Amino acid sequence: MVEPSAGVDRTVLALICEAYSEDQAPDEKGKMETRVVLRFHPRLAPIKCGVFPLLKNNEQLVAKAKQIADLLRPHMFVFYDEGGAIGRRYRRQDEIGTPFGITVDFETLGEKDSALCDTVTLRERDSMKQERVAIKDLANLLVAQIS
Repeated sequence: MVEPSAGVDRTVLALICEAYSEDQAPDEKGKMETRVVLRFHPRLAPIKCGVFPLLKNNEQLVAKAKQIADLLRPHMFVFYDEGGAIGRRYRRQDEIGTPFGITVDFETLGEKDSALCDTVTLRERDSMKQERVAIKDLANLLVAQIS
C-alpha cells in the first residue's frame, strides 16, 4: 500500500489504479495474449490519439499520416508512431491510456477502392472496434468524444 501525502499525488494514483486493466486479446498472429490497458476516460487521457502509417517505408503513407497528425494537433495531444507492427503500436498506446488510434493504409490513398480515398481506420481502445472515417470529419468526431 502506498500512502502519498495529501495533494495531487493521491488523486493521480487513484486515477491510475482505477484505470488499470488487463484482458485477453489476439496478437497479430491470432494467439491470445494478456493486454494491459489504462482505461482512462478520453477527457483524462494525456494523449488523445495515436496516428500510425501502416508501413514506415511507404513515403505516401508516412506523408499522409504526418499530415493527419498536424491536422489534429491544434485540437488535442497526438502521438505519431511508425515503429513496429501495427498491432504492437496499438498495444503500446493501450498501455498508456490513449483512447483512439488512427491508421493510414492503402485504402486511405484510394488504391483498393476510390470510394475510400481520404478515409482512415479509427480504432477505439476499450472495445478495439474499428471503423472507416473521412479525414475531413476526424477532428470534429474526436473532439466530440474527448470533451
